[in-house]
Order: sequence, then structure tokens, then C-alpha cells
Amino acid sequence: MDALKASMKISGAGLEAQSSRLRVVAENMANARSTGATAGSNPYVRKTVTFANELDRATGAELVHIGAVGVDRTPFRVEHDPGNPAADKNGNVKFPNVNILTEVADMREANRAYEANLQVMKQARDLLTMTIDLLKGSQ
Repeated sequence: MDALKASMKISGAGLEAQSSRLRVVAENMANARSTGATAGSNPYVRKTVTFANELDRATGAELVHIGAVGVDRTPFRVEHDPGNPAADKNGNVKFPNVNILTEVADMREANRAYEANLQVMKQARDLLTMTIDLLKGSQ
């Protein structure tokens, strides 16, 4: 097994997984204040991401990928706002179960993990370049 090839494959899978996670977080944040389309209907439901491992037979490395995009079972926030078009007969409006602080924390964590995978990719590329340069110099 080529260690540099495996490290690039692992970090590439990490980049893809964290990129998908960032898309889900962005969708959650964009819909944080959305309401149902009709009076009393349910609003947007927060999405969650789970990761899973997968063996790459070519390199023998364990790669991460998105296992599933699920939904958060936390109850909706309910606010009394009789003037809102999404209000039920009692004047209550259901808002998504999205907590912006949680989403910001998830976004920062995913961003840092993305950057770490990117650094691994850069280091592996630099090592490959140095190896090629050494091989050129020995001829």
C-alpha cells in the first residue's frame, strides 16, 4: 500500500464529507425562521448528518463518508403571533427546531475539519513533489 496515495484518498474523503456537512448546516441556517406554508402546518425540520466508515479496497484505508442525512426529532419552537399567516386558530406559530448557536458551532467544527483535511492533502502533495524531485536528481 502506498502511504501517500492512501493519505490523499483519506483526506479527500474527509473533504467531501465535511463539504456535505457544511451544505446541510447552511440549509438549516437558511431555514431557521421559515414557517409552514399554511396555517398550523409544520415548518422546516432540522437536518442532521451521520458519518460512516468505508474500506477502500485499493489502498486498504478506512474512508469516511456521509452515512445518512436524517432529521432532528427535537420539538418545534412555538411562538404566539396571531398576525402571522402561518398561525393556527389559537394564534400560535410553529418555527423550525433549528438553534442558530448549535448550527454555528457545527459550521465551525466542520470548517476546521475541512481545513485539517486540506492541510493533509497539501502535505501529501508536497511529499510527492519532493519524491519526484529526488528521483529526477538521482538520474
